[in-house]
Amino acid sequence: MQRRLNRILVTGGCGFIASNFILALLERRKDMLVVNLDKLTYAGNKMNLLALEQAQDSRYVFVHGDIADQELVPRLLAEHRIQAVLNFAAESHVDRSIHDSSPFITTNIQGTHNLLEASRKAGIELFLQVSTDEVYGTLGPKGLFTEDTPLAPNSPYSASKASADLLVRAYHETYGLPTVITRCSNNYGPFQFPEKLIPLMITLAWEDKPLPVYGDGANIRDWIHVLDHCRGVELAMDQGRSGAVYNFGGDAERTNIQVVTSILDLLGKPHSLIRYVQDRPGHDRRYAMDFSLPARELGFAPSVTFEQGLQETIQWYGDNREWLRRVQDGSYRDFMDAWYGERR
Repeated sequence: MQRRLNRILVTGGCGFIASNFILALLERRKDMLVVNLDKLTYAGNKMNLLALEQAQDSRYVFVHGDIADQELVPRLLAEHRIQAVLNFAAESHVDRSIHDSSPFITTNIQGTHNLLEASRKAGIELFLQVSTDEVYGTLGPKGLFTEDTPLAPNSPYSASKASADLLVRAYHETYGLPTVITRCSNNYGPFQFPEKLIPLMITLAWEDKPLPVYGDGANIRDWIHVLDHCRGVELAMDQGRSGAVYNFGGDAERTNIQVVTSILDLLGKPHSLIRYVQDRPGHDRRYAMDFSLPARELGFAPSVTFEQGLQETIQWYGDNREWLRRVQDGSYRDFMDAWYGERR
């Protein structure tokens, strides 16, 4: 199947993954119109797409709004003759979901439902749900998540994403809505909000501040560079089977402490900055993705090694200190200080 899509709605387009997706897509595809619907919560940053706005690129339209708005979403689909909806919008920080899960229910579940209902009524050609490996729960020391692994979320965040995925599946099975669900391992790269592990450790290390590591630091994650993930989503948009789920991974399993020490070594900082703190409730031990299905069906393969990607990511944050300064506002600092203070 090869879809011919050139008018898409991207939700949460000012966030980390979606902004990288929009920039890469418009660089490759000159006939594409992207309408970006973003609520601009704390992790959504219009600076990520400033180059498009400054260029007044007619292929890009920004709309400040909520995916749960029952009047706005149908109007956008009709006004821009949208062919496909790509739902990147989500509350995504596990620690925040433990602290207060209500925004996760509102955005990740109710917002997704509103997008699905509007898409069904508009006769959308594709609804693509961008999800996460966290919906599968945790792995033991061996094995990989496949698309057939039962959903077993262990945090309010992952439970809200699993609920959204099930709604997407139900709209395909009940109403025949053409859907694709993608699930990825841990992303890293440019524009990631500095509450996530890699940018947080980079910024703390620069300031010679303690680097908090949960538990024993042996939790394992598979890391995928954001541009590899974005390429996977684009392949799924163009060629994915209706009703299918695709797992995207980076073939780069690392313990958290390996990631942290790699950052310190690249920055020339001492390992003595590491501080082990009380573990997070419900902290999944290991994630790892089997991406053989999208490799066979879509031609997907990660192209950026973790070592290369980590070095380039550190360089990007170093070259973009002004971006970093602007996103590190008081609310972010207050939340992180309070959260880690409770766990010391």
